[in-house]
Amino acid sequence: MTIAVLETESTLTDRYQTTVPEPVRQALKLGKRDKVHYSILDNGDVLIRRSNPVEIADPVMERFLDFLSQDLQAHPERLQAIDAAWVKRLQAVIKNTAIDLDAPLPNDGD
Repeated sequence: MTIAVLETESTLTDRYQTTVPEPVRQALKLGKRDKVHYSILDNGDVLIRRSNPVEIADPVMERFLDFLSQDLQAHPERLQAIDAAWVKRLQAVIKNTAIDLDAPLPNDGD
C-alpha cells in the first residue's frame, strides 16, 4: 500500500493550463522553466516528477551561433553596447502590450 505524503489540487484554465501548487514545486525542487514528466498508471493514478533536461542539438541554431562567433572574431569593431536610451525606447514600445495567458487559444480551423 502506498501512502500519500502530500495531497493538493489545482484548477485547469480555459487553455488547459494549471499552476503547479507551491508545496509540489518545493517537494520536486522545481524552478521557472523546469520541465515536469507525467506517468499515467493503469489504475488511473498520475505520477509527476521533475524531468531531467535532455540537450537536443539544433543544427540551425548551432550554425547561426557559429556564424556569430566567427563574425565577432573577424570584426570585433562591430560590437556595440546597448545604451540606456535604446532600452527606454524598447520599453516604450512594449509597455502597453498585454498578454492574457488565460485567453482561449484561437481555433485552428477545426
